[in-house]
Amino acid sequence: MSLWKIAGALAALAGAGFAATRLGARAIERRWPPTGRFVEVEGLRIHIASRAPQGSPRGDVVLIHGASGNGADMMSALAEPLTRRGFRVFAPDRPGHGWSARGDDRADASPARQAALLRAALEKLGVARALVAGHSWGATVAANLAIEHGDFVEGLALLAPVALEWPGGVSWYYDLAAAPVVGRLFTELVALPAGWLSLRGGVASVFAPQAAPDEFGDKTGVALVLRPKSFRANAFDVALLKPFIRAQGPRLAEIVAPTVVVTGDGDGVVYTHVHSDGAMRLIPGARRIDLPGVGHTPHHAAPEAVADALVSLAAK
Repeated sequence: MSLWKIAGALAALAGAGFAATRLGARAIERRWPPTGRFVEVEGLRIHIASRAPQGSPRGDVVLIHGASGNGADMMSALAEPLTRRGFRVFAPDRPGHGWSARGDDRADASPARQAALLRAALEKLGVARALVAGHSWGATVAANLAIEHGDFVEGLALLAPVALEWPGGVSWYYDLAAAPVVGRLFTELVALPAGWLSLRGGVASVFAPQAAPDEFGDKTGVALVLRPKSFRANAFDVALLKPFIRAQGPRLAEIVAPTVVVTGDGDGVVYTHVHSDGAMRLIPGARRIDLPGVGHTPHHAAPEAVADALVSLAAK
């Protein structure tokens, strides 16, 4: 085959990938439109879903989602049990995820930067002090709020957290998608079509050893992460987390808010013996809840237990 024919074939493949990505992204956005309010902070529109209880609220809870997701992941699991217990619930999309805007991909990948943006956005909605629950990657943001914004955090729940530096790296596609040139090509041409085909398997691996609920993807709009800008933002978050966590990890000892760590002994995504065990050693007075046979999604596997844990923090 001549070089011209090879170049033509590659161009055709690139064109097909670009078209599939553009059409797929539009279809995903039509299927899962924003459901909350937008708050502008430093020129960025932050999307926050919320739910209020009947009667006067006893307090506020902020739910911070992990990687490859959006606020609907936490909201779909915990909004009902928390509002039933009398709390107002707020679930922001972290910058670059769901329907929240992103500034500079590298700068806004910092959990400290995200914590400051989310606090500013929540304060515009009247949230002055709250119980904060963070899942997985989002636990680094929740912990940073407790460290750097202690006046905001009434109590802290770390759900299957990423808390300390871990051995090894991250999946190859995060580093690839965060690369300067090839990363943009990957996210614009390949990530959405390939990601759509592997989405069900990816969700299943996060829930294992439990089965993922049949309605999970429909309720949470997890496919929003496949859009090029969101995929790249998520890749920067994950690829740049380890240096950040290396510096923040020891500072968990500075947390003064009442804290609970909720973890499943079947978690195959993060190392429980590194993160949950390490957080328990460092955070003064932290309480731990172990869920037998539960994987990386304790808020879905045991939402009532997580809600009760947050209520216990409010009591303190």
